[in-house]
Amino acid sequence: MNTTDEQLLDVVIVGAGISGISAACYLKKQCPEKRYRIIESREQVGGTWDLFRYPGIRSDSDMHTFGFKFKPWTRPKAISDGPSILDYLNETVDEYAVRDNIDFGMRVISARWLSAESVWETVARDGRGQETRYRSRLLFMCSGYYRYSAGYTPEFPGLEEFAGTVVHPQLWPDDLDYSNKRVAVIGSGATAVTLIPAMAEKASHVTMVQRSPTYIVSMPGKDRLANVLNALLPATWAYAITRWRKIRFQNYFYKQAIEKPAKTRAYILKRLRKALKPEIDVEKHFTPSYDPWTQRLCLVPDSDLFHALNSGKADVTTGAIARITSDGIEMQDGEKVKADVLVTATGIQLELLGGVEFFMDDQKLDFSQRFFYQGMMFSGVPNLIQTFGYINASWTLRADLNSEFVCALLKRMDETGTTQCVPVLRDFELEMAGQDWVSGFNPGYFKRGNHLFPKQGSHSPWHNTQDYLLDLKLLAEGPPDDGVLQFQKTSRAEAA
Repeated sequence: MNTTDEQLLDVVIVGAGISGISAACYLKKQCPEKRYRIIESREQVGGTWDLFRYPGIRSDSDMHTFGFKFKPWTRPKAISDGPSILDYLNETVDEYAVRDNIDFGMRVISARWLSAESVWETVARDGRGQETRYRSRLLFMCSGYYRYSAGYTPEFPGLEEFAGTVVHPQLWPDDLDYSNKRVAVIGSGATAVTLIPAMAEKASHVTMVQRSPTYIVSMPGKDRLANVLNALLPATWAYAITRWRKIRFQNYFYKQAIEKPAKTRAYILKRLRKALKPEIDVEKHFTPSYDPWTQRLCLVPDSDLFHALNSGKADVTTGAIARITSDGIEMQDGEKVKADVLVTATGIQLELLGGVEFFMDDQKLDFSQRFFYQGMMFSGVPNLIQTFGYINASWTLRADLNSEFVCALLKRMDETGTTQCVPVLRDFELEMAGQDWVSGFNPGYFKRGNHLFPKQGSHSPWHNTQDYLLDLKLLAEGPPDDGVLQFQKTSRAEAA
């Protein structure tokens, strides 16, 4: 086994996607003297944006909030395509000289907290099976929340009989030619509504086959006001103004949806009826049975999905699938969908902390028995931070918050001469009832994976707020003096 430089690292970051890049850049900006390494299982930066290569891949939130707080998004499209996002991430990595601190092609397999030393020992393995050990004061998990190796595909009776091509968007082949072919996209989430208008440009016809409808809203692909501001003001000013405006609007719309679901529902459906031609049955195909934002809303830029449906190049079939046949899909109501290509846009598989095995000394950690602290740390586990973004706003908002928190945490530990920080349940919280790690949000992929994740409590700081503006206030001064987050020295450090 190889060992990194004998000198102890301050931070090991796992993952070189949006969260990991944010972490590294903030360390460069706010803690330039700290030593860090990023461990990345892929050969490139970008995470999701390097993994997904399906047609039309794009952001499902605006880039003025999906972009980093410290690097203005200056391109004209607010809803951007995947390659442009990947370019932006690579620009950021190079601008902050992060690339030389990344170990590519290394998958973390285990992490062990050594309590006698207040050190995380992290083991990563490359493609040849060679293992490398890292030692760090803090371990910052920026590996996302889903399994990269495979998406989720339900059991479809008869799938093995299909004579055409079956593809999952997460593993899209570079050489797939669907020109002039009939395509059936199984699913109704963000991936499906992106794929359908993109594939309709080349395919002879595309059908979205959905078990049940999803709320879908359209917004302009370009933000005119943002582009005007960008032409008139310095980029940092224009970006800050637009970013704050977008944050406030997202927060307002989400809270309206939660507080006034019937009104929000009526608003969305009214816009859909206006966007779609009368022959399309909005009640059947676009009216969900659940309230808005109990599952994520799907965003389409410039009504591209609606244009594909109105043109006749695409259509929607809603209902349960009975079986897959050699030439398509047979629905339980007897309807048949002919297809040469099946796209199983049926979701992701949740994965906690990159699937890494965690230990505290010799005891294996079971995070499902722990509580989330401020949505990023775990009860009783020292010096471990995870980034999980917002379900109701851009992921990067939370990533940047957590990165700033880590910098403040390192500074606090230096100021106090402590070697570890750990959130500890108070006596009256020891019997606290656990709730799902995200409240009021229940799409299929969450239901399948909730049991893997830590619980949240009913009150701060154990409540996962999913509210950026509130989190901004809670974490504005860095680690709070709440009697929960405890700063400690190891016995070895005290003896020294």
